[in-house]
Amino acid sequence: MDHNTHREIFTRWRAANPHPTTELNYRTPFELLIAVMLSAQSTDREVNKATALLFPVANTPQAILELGLDQLKAYIRTIGLYNTKARNIIETCRILVDQWQGEVPQDRNALEALPGVGRKTANVVLNTAFGEPTIAVDTHIFRVANRTGIAPGKTPLAVEKHLLKVVPEEFKRDAHHWMILHGRYTCTARAPRCEQCLIADLCDSAGAGSHIRR
Repeated sequence: MDHNTHREIFTRWRAANPHPTTELNYRTPFELLIAVMLSAQSTDREVNKATALLFPVANTPQAILELGLDQLKAYIRTIGLYNTKARNIIETCRILVDQWQGEVPQDRNALEALPGVGRKTANVVLNTAFGEPTIAVDTHIFRVANRTGIAPGKTPLAVEKHLLKVVPEEFKRDAHHWMILHGRYTCTARAPRCEQCLIADLCDSAGAGSHIRR
């Protein structure tokens, strides 16, 4: 896929959705961090239901520490892996209070040092909360990048590095959101909706139908 094709793809996505953003509900960088930590192997809808009850009660690191592990679990028990996530959130809050004055650091290494925060979560926070041109590669973006030919790669990190090379600079800040929404609603895993796709004529796999598994 050449530079002109990359530009055309993102131009079309921008025209259709000029201001894409996450479907997770949040108001502060800390709320976003917690929501993204909860979203692993879960859906945004499930996370939003839980945080709609949690955040009015505790939406700062200190407040969650005061809430305590058992009460935190009660708020997020409908979310997969909630026991592990609750422990990670408590320890993350402790670090944020002790080392960062209760603020979420705008630094990749500091974010990835938090329990339960990996590269993907750090990228989401840096991009969505702080406006940095990072690209978080989840299962949707990994699939879209490979299936369409935008940025093939064998691992999420390889796809991320490829995307950072080929996505035109003006689109980098929003690329993550356009690609995840495309993967979630159009270029779905089992039955891609090629007939509804804005970029079908530019895609390496368009028209292959529901047998696509890449």
